[in-house]
Amino acid sequence: MILPNDPHDKELARLVHPDDWKNPTPAGRYNLVVIGAGTAGLVAAAGAAGLGGKVALIEKHLMGGDCLTVGCVPSKALLSAAHVAHRVRHAGEYGVAGVNSASVDFPQVMERMRRLRAHIAHHDSARRFSDLGVDVYLGEGRFLSSDTIEVGGQKLRFARALIATGGRAVVPPVPGLAETPHLTNENVFTLTELPKRLAVIGGGPIGCEMAQAFARFGSAVTIFDKGKVLLSKEEPEASALLRQVLLREGVSLQLETELISVAVADGAKKIAFKVQDGNEQTLLFDQILVAAGRAPNVEGLGLEAAGVKFDTHKGVKVDGKLTSSNPHIFAAGDVAGHFQFTHAADAMSRMVLRNALFFGRSKLDELVMPWVTYTEPEVARVGQDAAGAKRADAKMTTYTVQMAQMDRAIVEGDTEGFATVHVDGKGHILGATIVARHAGEMITPITLAMTKKLKLSDLGETIFPYPTQTEVLKRVADQSSRARLTPFVKSLLERFLRWRR
Repeated sequence: MILPNDPHDKELARLVHPDDWKNPTPAGRYNLVVIGAGTAGLVAAAGAAGLGGKVALIEKHLMGGDCLTVGCVPSKALLSAAHVAHRVRHAGEYGVAGVNSASVDFPQVMERMRRLRAHIAHHDSARRFSDLGVDVYLGEGRFLSSDTIEVGGQKLRFARALIATGGRAVVPPVPGLAETPHLTNENVFTLTELPKRLAVIGGGPIGCEMAQAFARFGSAVTIFDKGKVLLSKEEPEASALLRQVLLREGVSLQLETELISVAVADGAKKIAFKVQDGNEQTLLFDQILVAAGRAPNVEGLGLEAAGVKFDTHKGVKVDGKLTSSNPHIFAAGDVAGHFQFTHAADAMSRMVLRNALFFGRSKLDELVMPWVTYTEPEVARVGQDAAGAKRADAKMTTYTVQMAQMDRAIVEGDTEGFATVHVDGKGHILGATIVARHAGEMITPITLAMTKKLKLSDLGETIFPYPTQTEVLKRVADQSSRARLTPFVKSLLERFLRWRR
């Protein structure tokens, strides 16, 4: 997870799990006890304390959770470096000469990542949350009963509790894989040497992001996936476009493959697999990165003693208000098994605060949840895809504008991609996908419109600054307006305007 002798990682550990930390002595019953100091736990603890509640926060590893230490922060630091390397190599296309042969200093890339991670860590530090009025306990928390948790030999009683223990990478049951040294998101960021040959098991968001990044750093990357397409949960057009991009950048794709075995051979890691026609092949790699899904962290929490029902694959069982089978205990984030995104954990924990402490009625199905795959171009989505939108409304209509039609995209050389929006028969937005270099920034207006139940035509009435890539959304809205201009309506308008001459 971290390098023990690295100065930046030492600073990280000092902030988010200080060796000299002394747990407080519990006094009275807590309004809220939170197990897990990842995004969901931190947001809930800070929010409850800020509202005047007596709050305890328990973390056995590093505060900040996966997002800070082995997820969003380090991965995006790597991706930013990979994007720069790619842009520099293609600088000649912009008239910038002399840099197309630029090479990547991988150890420096990783050092930068660790430095930036440590710089951000103070936001999630034990001291900061203590200063916010939260009782921070570093240690392993375990339920003793329906209203009591033990940590470090001390018993904490609570009126409400939140389970926010997150998740971890799943290792597929491929013979030999568990016994063969491999990478997951938990240790890939400890690399100090660029692997010449990298296998990525999994063609989902994490697999595609890391595959593109390492290919741009100079690794020979191969993605293995049993499915027919990459990003199988996205629109087919988005998956197809990303496939073309990765192939163009030198990533090899082994789709519709069955992994037979993994073993160490001659100092390398050998993957045996069966391709679509049934033939067996083997390839050698220096490193294997497993990005094949997540599992909730529910073990060792004493959930049975608390009367909390759970599933080792799907996590804590919660209702629409994120309440577990114990009405005083809630769950949010990856451990609740729904949306596995940092921003989802944030939103879910805020819902828990309303529902657990203030008799709120917020429901999970009310959330309008966007998500982004941070490849280049990025793939952003909110709401239904085309198939789901069609099931929701038989009168669904789809409007699409290519990024190649947008002036800003043209002048910046970012013409690959599109924006597509699905609307119901009344013009309300059912879902949208944007594929563009800045798609993650561009999806927010659609998310806001869906949250506030606006129509696509409302976006058309909004002034977008020119030239921006987000202006593509106005073009989509204009397209829908033109579609409503039927021949009959057009004839009426023409007659009216003739009368007005």
